[in-house]
Amino acid sequence: MGSAAMVKAALAEDIGSGDLTAQLLPENTTVNAQIITRDNMVCCGQAWVEEAFKQVDPDTQVTWHVQDGEAVSAGTTLFSVTGNARSLMTAERTALNFLQLLSATATTTKTYVDKIAHTSCRLLDTRKTLPLYRDAQKYAVRCGGGHNHRVGLFDAFLVKENHILAAGSLTAAVAHARQINDAVCLEVEVETLPELQQALEARVDRVMLDNFSLADIAQAVVLAKGQVELEVSGNVTLDNITEYAESGVDFISVGAITKHIHAIDLSMRVVE
Repeated sequence: MGSAAMVKAALAEDIGSGDLTAQLLPENTTVNAQIITRDNMVCCGQAWVEEAFKQVDPDTQVTWHVQDGEAVSAGTTLFSVTGNARSLMTAERTALNFLQLLSATATTTKTYVDKIAHTSCRLLDTRKTLPLYRDAQKYAVRCGGGHNHRVGLFDAFLVKENHILAAGSLTAAVAHARQINDAVCLEVEVETLPELQQALEARVDRVMLDNFSLADIAQAVVLAKGQVELEVSGNVTLDNITEYAESGVDFISVGAITKHIHAIDLSMRVVE
């Protein structure tokens, strides 16, 4: 869902039949306001913020002082906004809700990326996103320096245990997948080194090492010998991600960067 549609739905949810409290303000008063962060953060969500203010009142002017993907410290003024006082009050919460969530995703992502920046390993997101916020959160991951895994169920294969059981074997599942669509990435999840060997023999594109120990990951890297891309998944934290990345795998996927996030604390202050 694009930013315009997301904002339209969010505004409808918040405003309903009309903003009662905004009617307390003078009808034709113009004000200037600044949005400040109280947290260190990576900014993300400009398109959604601008949509919120513009959809409420097209005459509203938004001026950014930072850009998406930029890391800033607490106390930084992120943007200024000028417009009708009623309109600004009506759009404020929706705009800041998007900004606090997407900036939180970008900020959390950068925290993980910084831990592995000295390696060639890349951080991937997952499908563990807020419903209907998939595209937005995956954009935020990129702003934080991460990379996107498949967008959804439609753009790549990820063959897991239940798929293999239903197909009869890993080899059968892979063969069927190639018949369905040979143009997209075919990844298989494995839980043991023998399963990895089966995946290598089946000539898949990428193997997900699910909950492997560091010792087994080291063996997997030797076993694969560059034949396929290797991805680590499961029980990855800030405390251990560096060790995983230094093992020689290509990717580490972390659901926490989109689901275990802490919203950025933002404040809008009218300055005149």
